[in-house]
Amino acid sequence: MIDKQLFKIDGAGSILKKLAGLEILQAFFIVGQALALASVLSKLWAGQPLDWLLLITFAACFIARQLISTLRDSMLEKYSGRVAEELRQQLLNKVFRDGQALVQKQGTGSLITMSLDGVDEVRQYIKLIYSKVLTMMIVPVLIFVGMLFLSWTSAVILLVMYPLIVLFMIILGHAAQDRAIKQFGNFQVLSNNFIDSLRGIDTLKYLGLSKRYSKSIFNLSEGFRKKTMAVLKVAMLSTFALDFFTTLSIAIIAVFLGFDLMNGKIALFPALGILILAPDYFLPIRDFAGDFHATLNGKNAFKRINELINLPEEKTNDLPLKTWSAQDQLKIKNLKFTYQKGTEIGPVSLQVQGFKKIGIIGMSGSGKTSLINLLSGFLTPDQAQIELQGQETTTMNIPAWQRQMTYIPQEPYVFTKRLRENIAFYNPQASDDEIKQAIHIMGLDALLNDLPNGLDTVIGRGKRVLSGGQSQRIALARAFLDPKRKIMIFDEPTAHLDIETEIDLKKRMMPLMQNKLVFFATHRLHWLKEMDYILVMDHGQLVEQGSYEQLQKNQGYFCKLMAGMRGENNDQ
Repeated sequence: MIDKQLFKIDGAGSILKKLAGLEILQAFFIVGQALALASVLSKLWAGQPLDWLLLITFAACFIARQLISTLRDSMLEKYSGRVAEELRQQLLNKVFRDGQALVQKQGTGSLITMSLDGVDEVRQYIKLIYSKVLTMMIVPVLIFVGMLFLSWTSAVILLVMYPLIVLFMIILGHAAQDRAIKQFGNFQVLSNNFIDSLRGIDTLKYLGLSKRYSKSIFNLSEGFRKKTMAVLKVAMLSTFALDFFTTLSIAIIAVFLGFDLMNGKIALFPALGILILAPDYFLPIRDFAGDFHATLNGKNAFKRINELINLPEEKTNDLPLKTWSAQDQLKIKNLKFTYQKGTEIGPVSLQVQGFKKIGIIGMSGSGKTSLINLLSGFLTPDQAQIELQGQETTTMNIPAWQRQMTYIPQEPYVFTKRLRENIAFYNPQASDDEIKQAIHIMGLDALLNDLPNGLDTVIGRGKRVLSGGQSQRIALARAFLDPKRKIMIFDEPTAHLDIETEIDLKKRMMPLMQNKLVFFATHRLHWLKEMDYILVMDHGQLVEQGSYEQLQKNQGYFCKLMAGMRGENNDQ
């Protein structure tokens, strides 16, 4: 129910001390409010005139109690917001450092859920735990002490009832907790499934599988809904049980006090004081039970986020590499990688020297993107013998390698920033003239002229909508602005573009590849003749490699693949 790690957060000790002080003050005002009201009513019952001083005291205690609650909520809102943003930043830093490897292991949907909904649930969790738990620990104790002075027998009866209520809350709470943990896992599965289906919706529609996957998502979400209702039933049962027993306890006290009043064993003032204080005595535990389900979700999210943040860092190698030149070599032998679901990539062995354009070809799912991610250092191989510029390593996750690399995926990311900042991403010091030259060469003049504020127009999500071709041109303009980067990695950059846009982009891309080491994954055949060397992938394995002419002469899988992509009948 309560994660101990919650109290080890920076600033937890300070905020808890301040909250404890406020809760003590609030308890005194609750007792003062009850005594003042009981005294006013008992005097009126005895036929005495209204005591305005006591009535003002009651009003002052009531107002002070509300002000303390407002101040406590304000402090918790600021503190929980700060902690939540720090957790989100730590999680995003983790994703940024480990990148594709973390996404592959945890799932895109899970990371998105934790970064957005998960962090918000943690913020709510901190607010509830810090306020509700401290209130339960302090307020009932001080109210009990106050009731002892009014009627120790009534106070003892209420004290005996309190552990029974806590016992029922623990029993029902464990049942809700087990269900909530399972439900949290189901939510992550649903998130991953939905995000993956959404990202591949174009391909699913093209293959005629969108309806089948929509049914899959519906079934998953319907199952999630039913399990959520089962968790809520247990949570509501817990709340009902607490309300029932607290109401029963107050009713029992009221009966005993009624008999004592009739028998003259107790005066009206202490009896009223006990009855007024009794609901506030049980109120903290009732409030906690009412938010019990929210605390379970927050606890699970807090635990999961900390697990993600504390995952071991991906293996890196700080090799002191120099800028890639025509004499440098990259040798890879027996590179292998296995996904959690069991899909294997490799073994891959290849040797590259100097500036070459290396094409990576294969059907969808053949392992092209995986190989690109391994060469980029975004994934860490399970095993590999790599020699880079004469230095040995087991991974391409090398900061000095990635600093001289330009990476252009299928859908380049356009930041929600000015056009100037988007294009100058790799070279922030570029002048406006250099940026406009890159825009002109990449065919973005029409876009620039159409923007109301020119280079200062904010583009990206929620702002100016760009076509796929315009996004790719911006990515290429970034590469043009930073000629010092001698390694270019393309992951099917034209996969979602129409043929006219692709041909136009091809003319602009080829000059960028001169005097660079280029890895170009594609399933478009017209790119292959532009490549100096070709890697042919099939079911995760590198089945052929060589120049276009060599592969044609071999009449192996490459030729069958080419015929299949052209739609030719290759049965012989």
